[in-house]
Amino acid sequence: MKVKRFFAQSMAEALKQVSHEMGPDAVILSNRRVDGGVEIVTALDYDENMARQSLGEKASEATSGARLAEMQADQHRRLEDELNRSRSRIQEVREKRAATGARYAQVSLHDVVGDELDALDVQAENQMPASSGQQSHTNYSDELEAMKAEISSLRELVGGQTAVVGKVEAANSGGANSAVQQRLSERLQEFGLGAELAGSLSRQHRNGRLEDGWKASLKMLATGVRTGRENWLESGGVYALVGPTGSGKTTTIGKIAARYVLEHGADSLALVTTDRYRVAAHEQLFVFGRILNVPVRVVDESHSLDDILDELSDRHLVLIDTAGLTSADRGYQEQLAELVRSDHNIHTHLVVSATSQPRIMKSVWHCYKMANLAGCIVTKIDEALTLGESLGFVMETGLPVAWYTNGQKIPEDLHRAEAMPLVRMAVERLRIVHQSQAVAEGA
Repeated sequence: MKVKRFFAQSMAEALKQVSHEMGPDAVILSNRRVDGGVEIVTALDYDENMARQSLGEKASEATSGARLAEMQADQHRRLEDELNRSRSRIQEVREKRAATGARYAQVSLHDVVGDELDALDVQAENQMPASSGQQSHTNYSDELEAMKAEISSLRELVGGQTAVVGKVEAANSGGANSAVQQRLSERLQEFGLGAELAGSLSRQHRNGRLEDGWKASLKMLATGVRTGRENWLESGGVYALVGPTGSGKTTTIGKIAARYVLEHGADSLALVTTDRYRVAAHEQLFVFGRILNVPVRVVDESHSLDDILDELSDRHLVLIDTAGLTSADRGYQEQLAELVRSDHNIHTHLVVSATSQPRIMKSVWHCYKMANLAGCIVTKIDEALTLGESLGFVMETGLPVAWYTNGQKIPEDLHRAEAMPLVRMAVERLRIVHQSQAVAEGA
């Protein structure tokens, strides 16, 4: 199994790198937003049994294949961090030699650490350059021995994991997409993905039938869609829902609250709203509070968010509803600052409607990402013509999907998100669209 990490400014660019360097058989273990872009961890010849062996006892924590893949990616990140520290150590030795003017012959890095660095694809410079000075050879040997010990310690971290593959020969460079790739890209765009993401996925299918490429693309999409690990109802905590007006924040809070009351009772639940900007903004939330017999608190000039959360510290689950504000609205900065600066650990989730255009989804994400988003909730799936837009948005932003809703029934139409069922649902939705088009054309 060969694992590699990629960084790029956008998801499409990262997938392009994966396609060129890992080929069409690469499996995405994880993807997430990082400073300056996105990070993808991929694997070739991925095998769950091998992954469990390499993780050892920690593999017992993996309750699903997706969780196992994320743990494998986390292990690879830790490994690279160790390697980076080794690089820094090597650089420190070289700088120390240069500063003291020590004179030694060129020493190959491979002479110091052996083939392990080749196997781990550590692209430290192949040779330590010669320099001059009078430091003793014994002291320098001690430095080399320390470096050997540090590199050797990485073997335990690697365990049964095989070497990270180096860069492979890029394929399809400079040539136009084949007819199959072009058709696959068009089909993915019909599915609802953006042109850039659809093109990146289609370019990874170099040979074979259209259906094979379609299945491979759906598999990669499923592995690229992250879902929430925690069950809010069991783990508890403080959760805030943010998003534009009409996205379904308050209704979703009502569904989550009703589900919680049915399973755990009303005594350990509380609802909070920060919306003091609109007339009668609290009405729907107070209705839910009366029906479910749970307290509803309002953040205003007399009661800060932290004061209210302090008061509700004995509650197992606290759900915070917010005003649907944009950056042009009064109170936008104030509301988000309350969430970010709170002394309490607030898990803020973005609520996006599946009926929104992809450009609007991204605009909303840019508007609210300063709130340190922990994930998202996709609403109104039943009203969307296709679901590829929502899946593409989730994949490109790296936001884990905690819940999705597909109707107005409370709480029946609230569901915990899982990647593969969401992709299957999207495929079925596309099939229905094609059937409707065929009927319309026949008529």
